[in-house]
Amino acid sequence: MGTSGLIPVDWIWKDGEFIRWQDAQLHLLSVAVQFGASMFEGIRCYQTPRGPAIFRLKEHIRRLHDSCHIYRMPLEHSQDTLVDACRDTVRKNGLGDCYVRPMVLWGYGAAGMNPVGSPLETYIPAWPWGAYLGDDALTQGVDVCVSSWSRAHPNTFPVQAKAAGHYVNAQLIKMEAIVNGYVEGIAVSPSGLVSEGSGQNLFLVRNGVIITPFLDGSSLAGITRDAVLRIAADLGYPVREQYVPRESLYTADELFFTGTASEVTPIRSVDRIPVGAGSAGAVTMAIQKRFMETVRGEREDARAWLTLVD
Repeated sequence: MGTSGLIPVDWIWKDGEFIRWQDAQLHLLSVAVQFGASMFEGIRCYQTPRGPAIFRLKEHIRRLHDSCHIYRMPLEHSQDTLVDACRDTVRKNGLGDCYVRPMVLWGYGAAGMNPVGSPLETYIPAWPWGAYLGDDALTQGVDVCVSSWSRAHPNTFPVQAKAAGHYVNAQLIKMEAIVNGYVEGIAVSPSGLVSEGSGQNLFLVRNGVIITPFLDGSSLAGITRDAVLRIAADLGYPVREQYVPRESLYTADELFFTGTASEVTPIRSVDRIPVGAGSAGAVTMAIQKRFMETVRGEREDARAWLTLVD
């Protein structure tokens, strides 16, 4: 089911200095623990011919700042400071392929919903992490279901903010899928239209056209999603954003997930109905190939998506 266990390293960046991994602790009654008041990003670093490079680091840090702004968190660190801190964290721990998780959270102090009186703390851990949905997922594809849990209605949670508290819904989707024998779940929006996976955006291929659901206020504006839209256009595929009814999942020629953790993962069945031939499709694999060549520095970085650690 993927590499889910944390592999400890030596150092975590905290507000301008490095602390030991085991010392990065919070009080039980911190606002982040009580109410999920934590903004975060998930970012991949890849080993390239020029050394470790972090994929779309600046875009991720911009989104972290946006999340904090939406949730009225007065983040003290500039975007440039956090970009450098992510690079420093990877370098200090001697990492190559790894996952970087900047986090901004309210600490211990306030007892109620209003976090005033609690310190705002910023951490950046990084650790080795393999294929999120399983070692064979990227080549063989995964079996998924449509979840019984829906995404929240727009204006319930600000879904363009990547907040830890939002992910309790994602946990329900993920756990239900695994208990029922699937690898992942797909959520629908309050309108009943397809939204996204528990922590991934979703793409369909139908008659050579690549389709992804609108960002309708129930799904995250994924940074990998944006990269795939651009890559698909580079490869000459027609691309369309539209409303996607559930039945389109069963009649698609191909389906795939995109996300920092999931990268570009084919979907081979939905609710035990095979997608296309029931295996990874040609369009999906062409996009995955171009994506992996890009993130691993095997192609010219024309869009400056890679930030070298050294």
